[in-house]
Amino acid sequence: MPTPDFVLSLREKIGHELLWLPGITGVVLNEDDQVLLVRRTDNGRWTLITGMLDPGEEPAAGTLREIEEETGITAEIEHLIHVGSHGPITFPNGDQCSFLNVGFRCRYLGGQARVNDDESTDVGWFSLDRLPPLSERHTLLLKLALEADGVPHFER
Repeated sequence: MPTPDFVLSLREKIGHELLWLPGITGVVLNEDDQVLLVRRTDNGRWTLITGMLDPGEEPAAGTLREIEEETGITAEIEHLIHVGSHGPITFPNGDQCSFLNVGFRCRYLGGQARVNDDESTDVGWFSLDRLPPLSERHTLLLKLALEADGVPHFER
């Protein structure tokens, strides 16, 4: 999905200046202990499912929306695993953002994993012992999801 309209409207006023935005990360696991990953169009890296919340959208609902929009998969929230900040990030077009990120462990319910929008070039399930390189942040979120006991991790 392209940049949300509310961000484009803000960008018309502030250009590439730093924006503080609400983001989500979904760690989707299936019954075979595989994790769902996408290969991003903008940088070619494999990542967990990420996205921005729409104005007024609840984080859990936004996470499930992003999972379906990006991969065609339906899932359910199991645990809140992480709340923290991420960034600043400079995107290829020069836009700068920092995110308040809310991370959830999610359970696969159904659907066939596929590229379902223009944000990724590939989608797949990966065994935990055969993961492609992930960022330090996504490695931490995956670890937290695997250890999730219902008590979220908060950055200090």
